[in-house]
Amino acid sequence: MTAIQRVGVIGGVRIPFCRNNTGYAEIGNFGMSVKTLGALVERYGLHGVELGEVAFGAVIKHASDWNLAREATLSSGLAPTTPGITTARACGTGLDNAVYIANKIATGQIDAGIAGGSDTTSDVPIVYGKALQQRLLAVNRARSPMEKFKTALKGFSLGELKPSFPAVAEPRTGKSMGEHCELMAREWKISREDQDRLAWESHQKAAAAYERGFFKDLIVPFRGIDRDNNLRADTTLEKLASLKLAFDRSSGHGTLSAGNSTPLSDGASAALLGSEDWARQRGLPVQAWLTHAQTAAVDFVHGAGLLMAPTVAVARMLKQAGLSLQDFDYYEIHEAFAAQVLCTLRAWESADYCKKELGLDRALGAIDPAKLNVNGSSLALGHPFAATGARLVATLAKLLEQKGSGRGLISICTAGGMGVTAILER
Repeated sequence: MTAIQRVGVIGGVRIPFCRNNTGYAEIGNFGMSVKTLGALVERYGLHGVELGEVAFGAVIKHASDWNLAREATLSSGLAPTTPGITTARACGTGLDNAVYIANKIATGQIDAGIAGGSDTTSDVPIVYGKALQQRLLAVNRARSPMEKFKTALKGFSLGELKPSFPAVAEPRTGKSMGEHCELMAREWKISREDQDRLAWESHQKAAAAYERGFFKDLIVPFRGIDRDNNLRADTTLEKLASLKLAFDRSSGHGTLSAGNSTPLSDGASAALLGSEDWARQRGLPVQAWLTHAQTAAVDFVHGAGLLMAPTVAVARMLKQAGLSLQDFDYYEIHEAFAAQVLCTLRAWESADYCKKELGLDRALGAIDPAKLNVNGSSLALGHPFAATGARLVATLAKLLEQKGSGRGLISICTAGGMGVTAILER
């Protein structure tokens, strides 16, 4: 039986994230993926090298991108004998892929692999209704040109040409993620002021990280862009407070705005993981070790908060690792919405919630806010759905390398009422 191997995070890169319909409006997932994977190959001298796997995902993609990971791998500079797998678990995709690669390394199936993802909300698949689809299929089945012509026109109405665009809404409830988060904010009594402050802090931290050069080796310029274009270093609490409500404009209880919610974004990121022996043989220092991971889901259809699953996943992961919530130097909690982060923190501090929902005998407790998203996060940097996980892995690994020791926690909420979490250590 193969002994479990330690899994090292060697490093990661990404292109700058852009608000949708801006810098990458004409670039699809394939182009962003090739650029990002190619940059990682260049950074770590992997030209012509066969890796065990490239796990790369996308949430919003065209049908032609079903083989995205493999096609991007073939254009990345890696050996063409490197396999690729395309995945999707909404916002958790990139971290899921890191866990997938890590599990293969830990069990000895592979020595090294790349995890990441790309997403675009600019180049989206546009589909048409069932009537037009059935008409086109019938035309395709027709044998003669005249039969095809008659089939195409019989009963046709212009309404069949109305396109349908992807919607960020839950099929089970019909509510958008923002509408669900409004319900969570109301349940946990999260104020607009607290949400705006968290968003403002995210921008301030991210701007400071750029100023001190933290992102210099994590971001590769692309299409003339060298920094995330959602970042607003000059935003103020007053500006954020002046923004209109985004999801609940009529009840009088709405608190989520465009400023304290993550913008629709385009971008890609990737992280290189390897075994200790593989990294040593190639002379590549390990920044951190991926030691634990956990996923969970909640029954949001029957009342649970859609984005509360990370509270469950983290609790299970802490038990598995024999750690407390306070045993970390850094917390990278994805900022889907400021309210989601604040609801999560408040839930962990609630003895009642931890007993009823997490099966614990006491509250997990509070974390030190000075250790939370120290370089800013999705509210400032943007959130291309499948790309955020690898961004967080690369960011946390570099933080731990700079510190020289320590432990960090990653927590990501996803559509469908799921959460993906992991622990990195050095």
